[in-house]
Amino acid sequence: MDDEAVGSDEPAWIPVCDLSRLKAETIVRVAGRDMLVIWNEGDVVACDRACPHEQADLGLGQVTAGRLQCPRHAASFDLRGGAITAGWPSPPLRLYPVKVTGEQIWVEEPERRSGR
Repeated sequence: MDDEAVGSDEPAWIPVCDLSRLKAETIVRVAGRDMLVIWNEGDVVACDRACPHEQADLGLGQVTAGRLQCPRHAASFDLRGGAITAGWPSPPLRLYPVKVTGEQIWVEEPERRSGR
C-alpha cells in the first residue's frame, strides 16, 4: 500500500502479521508502534501496548475469557470496548480498527489523518 496514494481523509493501514501467527501467539506487538494485536475468542483486536492505569507492558499480559490481564496488577480490560475491571481508577484501554485481508492483519494507524 503506497502512503503517498492515500488521500488526506483516508486512514492509513499498517500491516502487522498473518492470521496464523496471531492464532499461535495470541498477542503480537506491532513493529515500530506501541500497539498490540490480540487473538480473542475468534476475533482480532488491536489496542495500546501500555496499560492506561500503570503503564505496564500489556504484551506481557494474558488473555482470558475476553479480557486482557495486566501483568502488573489484578485489573483486566474487556477486549470488546476497553473497559477496565470495576473499581479501578483508570480510563479504558484504547482500541483501534482492524481489518483482515486474506491472511494479512492490518491496523489503522492512529492519528494519521491530516488537517490540524
